[in-house]
Amino acid sequence: MKLSYLLDGIELKSLSNHLAPDVNIQGISDNSQNINEGDLFVAVEGFEKDGHQYIDSALKKGAIAVIGEQPIASLPVPYIQVENSRQALGILAGNFYGNPSKHKTVIGITGTNGKTTTCYMLKHILESNGKSCSVIGTLQNIVNGERIQSSNTTPSSLVLHKLLSMSQDEVIIMEVSSHALTQWRTEGIEFDFCLFSNLHPEHLDYHSTMEEYFTAKLLLFNQLKANGKAIVNQDNPWGVKLTKILRSRGKTVCTIGESEENHLRISSLNSEESSALVETDNEYMTVHSPMNGVHNIYNTLMAYLTAKLIGVNQSDILRSIGEFKGVDGRFEIYKLVNGVTVIIDYAHTPDAISYCLTTAKQQGAPKITHVFGFRGNRDASKRKAMLSLTNKLSDKYILTLDDLNAVPPAEMITSLRNLHDAYGSDKGDIVPDRTLAIKQAIEDSQSGDWVVITGKGHEKYQQNFHLPTDSDRETVNFITKLNEKN
Repeated sequence: MKLSYLLDGIELKSLSNHLAPDVNIQGISDNSQNINEGDLFVAVEGFEKDGHQYIDSALKKGAIAVIGEQPIASLPVPYIQVENSRQALGILAGNFYGNPSKHKTVIGITGTNGKTTTCYMLKHILESNGKSCSVIGTLQNIVNGERIQSSNTTPSSLVLHKLLSMSQDEVIIMEVSSHALTQWRTEGIEFDFCLFSNLHPEHLDYHSTMEEYFTAKLLLFNQLKANGKAIVNQDNPWGVKLTKILRSRGKTVCTIGESEENHLRISSLNSEESSALVETDNEYMTVHSPMNGVHNIYNTLMAYLTAKLIGVNQSDILRSIGEFKGVDGRFEIYKLVNGVTVIIDYAHTPDAISYCLTTAKQQGAPKITHVFGFRGNRDASKRKAMLSLTNKLSDKYILTLDDLNAVPPAEMITSLRNLHDAYGSDKGDIVPDRTLAIKQAIEDSQSGDWVVITGKGHEKYQQNFHLPTDSDRETVNFITKLNEKN
């Protein structure tokens, strides 16, 4: 593919060698180690390494053109200087793969909580009604029915455009993180529907303020197609703000919420039955969430409204919702032989923990032991709120390790002790080994008690623990079998 074609849509700062002759590009990479003969190398200034330092390495491996941000005048191949290499990479990838989002129904879901649940529920509804779906998200990527391991909620722009071009499915549903939006990973992708679930304090180590976090989420809606629609939860104050901004820009916005003006108006919520009485098109109906909790009622309604706008019949949507089996690592329920109920959930923000523990109480938990920790090198500002909430909502808690992310174990354990001393109580305990913390919580519980384990959900452990298990689910199963033998 000619380099001049790939550059379409990119604002160039300078151009060496005048692209003469106009080179034919075989592939694109922003990693010099992956360069093959005839490829274009895009030098991206990363958070740990600067791609401009690897231009010589890329040339030795066969790169025949280079794009970067720094002024470079002496390369033996065409060098294109751009303002933003990350943004350029997305446009290049789109052009290279034929801008596949233009020819698909593409749905982007953003928000602090609920992206994964809404994504998989919507996938289930659409596939139950004859529409094939690809999914790109936290748990995994699914394209043409094939499951592909996912390393990020939203992959790089090169991977995204490649996945979209591979997909023969009618609909592509994508979880879109704030990090991905500010790092231009979705650049060049056009969306038919953009969903906003909610916004709560999270990633403030990266975004600094809630306003900055909101501004990052807002970027997604700039990528709506001309006839695209935004679907917004207005029972979150940031959703109200988003709706006002989008409508002032002439965007079509469909809303969910309790006030009269919403397209899908919530008349009443029943937390015990996880259902909502809603009004739409001057008609009332009851929507039951197949997953427990008020937060999952909102996830269900988001999926319902999106499917309806796509054109699925209302009765078929409701039938499909009733058949949904849930999502890995999201309020997974285990009934143990000793009568203890164990919940495994991905919750790792104050609001998500509140939803999770409150839902357990609403489902009849007489006594709750909460096992959780904090991730190293992540937003420390939310830790006080997380501990204060669990101190309020649980009967006992055990602080333990989550992913260390290169933080020394001793340093993280000291942080746990300091937090416990400052914001905890005598109902709390510290057991650094995660598997032993879970074991203690289960074995100290009586029949009828609940143990809620949050933070990891579907994820595998990053470090080894005492028990030979690699996830919370495996740990619970291992302890259950161990106790049965004894």
